[in-house]
Amino acid sequence: MTTVVTDHDFLALVEPLRRELIAHCYRMLGSVHDAEDQVQETYLRAWRGYGRFEGRSSVRTWMYQIATNTCLTHLEGRARRPLPTGLGAPASAPDGPLESRPEITWLEPLPDRLVGVGTTPTDPEAIALTSENIRLAFIAALQHLTPQQRAVLILRDVLQWRASEVAAVLDTSVAAVNSLLQRARAHVDDLAPRADASVTVDDPAVRAQLERYVAAFEAYDIQGIVALLTKDAVWDMPPFTGWYQGREAIGVLIATNCPAQGPGDMRLVATSGANGQPAYAVYMREQDGVHRAFQIQQLTLARGGVSAVTTYFDLDLFDSFGLPRELDRDTGDIPAPLAGEDASWVGSSTSGP
Repeated sequence: MTTVVTDHDFLALVEPLRRELIAHCYRMLGSVHDAEDQVQETYLRAWRGYGRFEGRSSVRTWMYQIATNTCLTHLEGRARRPLPTGLGAPASAPDGPLESRPEITWLEPLPDRLVGVGTTPTDPEAIALTSENIRLAFIAALQHLTPQQRAVLILRDVLQWRASEVAAVLDTSVAAVNSLLQRARAHVDDLAPRADASVTVDDPAVRAQLERYVAAFEAYDIQGIVALLTKDAVWDMPPFTGWYQGREAIGVLIATNCPAQGPGDMRLVATSGANGQPAYAVYMREQDGVHRAFQIQQLTLARGGVSAVTTYFDLDLFDSFGLPRELDRDTGDIPAPLAGEDASWVGSSTSGP
C-alpha cells in the first residue's frame, strides 16, 4: 500500500526545526533576511524531495543537509558580509566626516525572538541555540572563511557532526573536511576569542547598568553614556564605514553626529536581544513631535562596562524585531495593539532587555 504524505504530515515533521534552521542559515549567511529566505527555500526543496527520502538519517539531519547546500548555492559569487571593524581600516577620527556605503552587504544582527535563544529545546536531539554559537563576534569571524570552511566549522563544531557526515553533505573526502576544519578553527580563534560567560543580563548589577545606559541616552547625557563604556570600547554603525575606539572618542562621535538636541529626543525600547546580546531599538523625535525608527543598537558586555556597540541604520531590521516604525503619538510608547501581541519581548524604555 502506498502511503500518501499530506502537507499536514510533512509540516508536523519539519516545522519544529524552523528556529534552529534559521540560526543555521544565519551562521552561514550573516543575514537574518537571507536566512529566512533560505529556510523557506529549504522547506520547498524538502517538500519536493520528501517522496525520495529513505530514512537513512533522521529528518533533522536531512533538513540540515538541504539547508547547508541551499546556503552554499546562495553564497556562490557573493561577497562576504563585514562589519566596519572588519574592513581592515584603522579606527576613524570621531570628529571627521562620515562615509556611508549602503551598497555593501553588511553583516546583520539575528533577533533572539526568531530563534528562541535561552529556551530549552523540547527535542532532546535539537541543537542548543546558545548565545555563544550565534554571538556577533563569532558570526563576523565566520565571514572571513570561505563558504566551504564556514559549512565545515558549523557542522563539526556547532552541530557536532562526524567528519564522515560532513564529507557526505559536501561531496568531498574526510581528509578534505579535516583540513578545512583546521584552517577554519585557526581563523576563528584569532578573530573571535570566547566571550566572558560570567557577564550576563541575569546579573542584577548588569541589568542596573543597562538601565543606566538607557537613561543616559534618553537624557542625551553624553558623559553618562561615556562613563558606562569600557576604556577601549568599540563603536561601529553600518552602513557607515568608520569605526571608533575608546570611550572618549565615542563621546565625541555622539556629540558631533547624533541629531538629538536634548533630553527626550531619543527613546530606547528594549528588545528580546540579538545574537544573545542586549539590543535596543532607538526612536528619534522628529519636528512633528513623533518618535520614529532611527537605529538598532546591539551591545557587547564585559566586566567594567559596555565593551562594544554595533549600531544598525537599516530600518528594515525593525520589522525583523517585530517593532513599529514609530511610537504612539500621545504616549511615546509601543502602540498598544502591537505591544499586546507579544508582551513577553516588548519592553518599556527602562525595563532592560
